[in-house]
Amino acid sequence: MNKRTLLQAGAAMVVIAWLARYLPLKSRDMAASNGEFEITKTEEEWRQALTPEQFYVLRQQGTERAHTSPLDKQYATGTYVCAACDLPLFASATKFNSGTGWPSFFAPIAGGINTSVDKSLLMTRVEVHCHRCGGHLGHVFDDGPPPTGERYCMNGVALKFIAG
Repeated sequence: MNKRTLLQAGAAMVVIAWLARYLPLKSRDMAASNGEFEITKTEEEWRQALTPEQFYVLRQQGTERAHTSPLDKQYATGTYVCAACDLPLFASATKFNSGTGWPSFFAPIAGGINTSVDKSLLMTRVEVHCHRCGGHLGHVFDDGPPPTGERYCMNGVALKFIAG
């Protein structure tokens, strides 16, 4: 192997190693949970229980288009629950207008959510999912308002609002 080939191979390995950090660590197929959540259903059972948009977001980690959810501008008193299993996730008192086009909250209800590392789209983010059914809800960022400084940017289609 000549010096040029060795340098090219080394450069290729560095690029591959650098890009690998942006690839998912593992595939998280939420369509058919393997029992790690309290509520588990087959992909077909989830398809029957959810609308196509809800299935895309909650079970396939999709994202709804910004400014399409009526929950973005919902400011009545109540609770936001998981659209798949009705687990309470966010109180209306923690909701704020982030200007992003998605419902945003500065704190979840205790025990409502779990988080995991999401390395899709060539970036590292913190994914938020329902503690009970594992449904993908959105992501949490560290650019929110006081008192937490967090912004839970949620897909409105993954939530239901219960007034009261």
